[in-house]
Amino acid sequence: MNDKTKKLIKELEDKKETIKNGAAELSSELKRLLKEEIDAVKKREKHRPAEMVAIFAKHNFYAGGFTPGELRTTLEDLGPTYVKIGQIMSSRVDLLPKSYCKELEKLRQNVKPLDAAVARAVIEQETGKKIEDIYSEFRDEPLGSASIGQAHYGVLKDGTKVVTKVQRPLVADTMRSDIVLLKRLAGLVNIVGEEYDGQVIDFRSVVDELEKVTQDELDFRVEAENTRFFKENCLGGGEVGCPDVIDELTTERIFTMTFIDGCCVSDAEGLEAEGCDPEEIGRIIVQNYIHQVLDVGTFHADPHQGNIMVSHGKPYWIDFGMIGRVTEKDVDLIQSAVKAMLMHSADDLVGVIVSMGAASPLTDRARLTQDAEVFVEKYASVRSVSDINVTEVFEEVMGIAAKHHVSMPGRFTILARSLTAIEGVVGLLCPELNVFDLLYDKMKERMLKNLSLRRELAQAGRELFEAGKKTARIPVLASEALDHAVKGKMKVNMELKGYDEPLDRIGHFVRYAMLTLVACVLFIGSCILCTTEFKPLLSNGMPLFAVAGIVFSIALAIFSVKNLK
Repeated sequence: MNDKTKKLIKELEDKKETIKNGAAELSSELKRLLKEEIDAVKKREKHRPAEMVAIFAKHNFYAGGFTPGELRTTLEDLGPTYVKIGQIMSSRVDLLPKSYCKELEKLRQNVKPLDAAVARAVIEQETGKKIEDIYSEFRDEPLGSASIGQAHYGVLKDGTKVVTKVQRPLVADTMRSDIVLLKRLAGLVNIVGEEYDGQVIDFRSVVDELEKVTQDELDFRVEAENTRFFKENCLGGGEVGCPDVIDELTTERIFTMTFIDGCCVSDAEGLEAEGCDPEEIGRIIVQNYIHQVLDVGTFHADPHQGNIMVSHGKPYWIDFGMIGRVTEKDVDLIQSAVKAMLMHSADDLVGVIVSMGAASPLTDRARLTQDAEVFVEKYASVRSVSDINVTEVFEEVMGIAAKHHVSMPGRFTILARSLTAIEGVVGLLCPELNVFDLLYDKMKERMLKNLSLRRELAQAGRELFEAGKKTARIPVLASEALDHAVKGKMKVNMELKGYDEPLDRIGHFVRYAMLTLVACVLFIGSCILCTTEFKPLLSNGMPLFAVAGIVFSIALAIFSVKNLK
């Protein structure tokens, strides 16, 4: 990754920062078409907080946190906005445990298409022109439909074939207001990652990150900038392509690009009809993907089969709504992890894991090293990189890090997810092609390119000099230690490990035992209060505060007993 590439990435980020989201002003035609929906939204807004609390309570959010299934059904009950939130979350393994992501993938099905008249009205509002003045042909039947928008095929007046993505009206404002409400409720919800030994994930941080992701998803200008960047910097020698952006037909709520007239990479019959060699297509796709990661540092973060087309024997990347980034240092760390695994060095692997993420006070380096030893021992018999499943390796390293409370930056988990998708494409297209073989070859090429004999000798000389200085101080340090021991001044610092979990369990038990006791006392006191005429009184003559105390004490007792278990 050279300085020019770093500068281009910085310019792209700065450009995105200048993009400001505006409130969606609806034209008179859209107001007419969406009158019922607008009225329903306004009516729901008044009671939305209470409705959300009721739905959360229905799914027992207070009883130890959401399970994957409960989180999915809760989002479904909350409505279309939250279904979209769930769809975004399903691809963010850096935010949620894998079991949750897998469950939320079910939300990607059965999306109702946007009415064609509404799609036309959105385009006319955004461009200020009539459909017939823009297109010589516009198809009402969408190419695809999603919860934020849908894509329509068209032919411009100059004969250019295009695809126009149209954002659903009201969705942006509704999602933004709903996320504000969700942030207020986030403190009440826990997500428990069973694969991480029951580690509790902070749902508030998930919502905060989700808000950032949603901002990009809701502004099609961001995807347009991503597409331009890829077109100019990530296509390598031209063996792959991507659509061109039609600037005059791209705004915050519509995005128009050239149409790729071909077949999906998973369409075996279509590839055969075009006379394509699946293995050659697969090799080109993987090599370009590796170029994106290792040379440019910006890669397609969602490279599933539907986002790779083949036209006239040439692969094309489409849909740049989600991109990932890695730095030069990140790539060096990945190379070090591969080297540590092949050299069967647990200590080196632990060093890489800690450097990649952020260790917490709960991180026990000794236990982390033990698990790393088990991991490298598993690959002790590996004699060739062809025997390594890159997806499994990434997932295991991430799992070890999470288990020992080492927080990994999102860019690594996005990369892991992206690699998984690429392996899925290759597995279907040309199973004999090994992704890790090509990745390892590129890494070796990169290491040799960056190798400097003079720098390595200078570094070795510095390390030798530092080791000599420390060795020369050994007699002095030994003499001082003996002197302190004779004079009774020696102090020994000891750190006990392994007691945090039992102490936490005792504290947890005491806390909820006390809450249970409080609930019992409150229940008894409320029952006694029922025998008085303490005002205000209900219609049946019972004191209001006594009834409220009984209900609250029962709820508190249920909550406390469940958590005691």
